[in-house]
Amino acid sequence: MYRFVLGLMMVTVMSACLDELDIETLADDGANRMLVVEAVLTNELKTQEVFLSRTDSRLDLETDTIFDRNIPIGIRPYDSVNVESGAMVRVLGSNGQDFNFTEGREGSYYSDEPFALQKGTDYTLEVTLASGVSYVSDNVAVSGTSDITNIYAERTKSELGVDGVAIYIDSKPDSGETKYYRYTYDETYKIVAPYWSPWEFKLTNYVPCSSPPTYDLEVVPREVQNQVCYNTVTSNGIVQNSTVGNSGINVSKQMVRFIGKDNYIISHRYSILVKQHVQSAAAYSHYEILKSFSQSEGLFSQIQPGALYANMHRKDGATEEIFGYVEATAVSERRLFFNFTDLFPAEELPPYPYNCGPYSALEPPPPCGGDASDCPPSVVEGVDQGLITYYAPYDDGIVPVPFCIGPYAFTVPPCGDCTYLGKNVVPDFWVE
Repeated sequence: MYRFVLGLMMVTVMSACLDELDIETLADDGANRMLVVEAVLTNELKTQEVFLSRTDSRLDLETDTIFDRNIPIGIRPYDSVNVESGAMVRVLGSNGQDFNFTEGREGSYYSDEPFALQKGTDYTLEVTLASGVSYVSDNVAVSGTSDITNIYAERTKSELGVDGVAIYIDSKPDSGETKYYRYTYDETYKIVAPYWSPWEFKLTNYVPCSSPPTYDLEVVPREVQNQVCYNTVTSNGIVQNSTVGNSGINVSKQMVRFIGKDNYIISHRYSILVKQHVQSAAAYSHYEILKSFSQSEGLFSQIQPGALYANMHRKDGATEEIFGYVEATAVSERRLFFNFTDLFPAEELPPYPYNCGPYSALEPPPPCGGDASDCPPSVVEGVDQGLITYYAPYDDGIVPVPFCIGPYAFTVPPCGDCTYLGKNVVPDFWVE
C-alpha cells in the first residue's frame, strides 16, 4: 500500500510542474529517493519485522495474470522495490529492554529473538543506514487491548450490487484506550486443477532439426501430487474502524472482507485469519490519510508528500522527508473456514481464472525450417516448451473445437497442475 500510494504521490507532484522532468534520471538517482520505514510492532510474542525501502518515480504495475499458452510461465515482468539493505535496526523499551534486528530477505529486518510489546512501556525504533545516517522514531506504545469475540460470513450484496460473501467480526474491549482499530488478514484457499490427470507427457531424445525430427513421446504416471493446492494471500488494503462518538464500546458486525461470488478463490474451501489491531489516535489518522490517497478519484488531485506524516526523524536534527510509520498495536485474531456450497448451495462454481480448453494438435513437429502451417504448435513442441499438460486421449466429446486433431487432448499448465497457482502442501492449520 505504501509503495502504491507513494507512486501516485510522485506522479502528482511531477504533474504540477510546467518544466519537463527527466523521470528516468530521477528513478536512477539514489539521492532523490526518500526513505520509507514500515514497522508494526505488536504485543504478540513473535519475531517482529521492520521493512526499509526507498521511494521510486515508477508506479507499481500488477503482473499480468492472463495465461497465454504460447508464452512459458516465469518470463513475465514483475514489480520491483528499491529496498534499503545493510542497515542496523533495533527497538528500545523505556523499561530497559533492547532488541536487535538482523536483515534476512533484502530490506526486511527480523528481531534476533521473539518479543512482545508490554502495556505501559514506551518503545522507539532506531535505524542506522550503511551510510552512517541514523534515524529514530517517536515514542510508541500499546494503547489498549480488545478481543475478537466472533467471526462469521454471510451472503450479501456489495454497495455496487455485486452478489458475494461478506466476512464480519465482533469484538469487545479488554483494557486501556480502545477507540481506534485497523484490520488485516491472511486468506488461504483451496485450488483444484479442473483438468488434472494422473498421467503426464514425457518427452525424450528430441532432436528438432533432424530430418525428419526425432523424439520419443510417452504418457506416464505422474510422480507428484498436483491436483489439489493451497495459496495464501496477505491483505494489502486499509480497513479501519472507530468507535468514537458511538453509544456502545463494542465493535459489532465490522466487515473486513467482501468477495464476489464469481471469485475463484472461494470455489472450494476458503479460510481467513483476521487480525484486529488496536491503534493510537495518531496511527489511525496516518492510515486514514494513506487510504484517502490510495482511493483518490484522480491521480492529479494536488496531493503533497508533506501531508503524510511519518513518526521517524534524523537523530542529528537535519531536515529530511521520510515516509512510513512505526506503530505499536495490540492484536487479537480469529480464523474462519467455509465452503462455497455453505453459502451458495446448488449454484455453479466460480469460473476458473484461465481458459482451460481442452485442445488438440498434431503430434510431430514440422521439419526444421519447413513451411509455415495453419495448425498451432505441435504436441511435441508444446511439451518441449512447457506450454501444455496432458489431459486425456483425444475424443470428439472432450475437445470443444476440433482443429488439427492429434492423438491427445491437453490443456494449459495451470488447468492441469495446481502448483502454478499454489503449493501442494496442506497448511498446518487447515481442516476440512
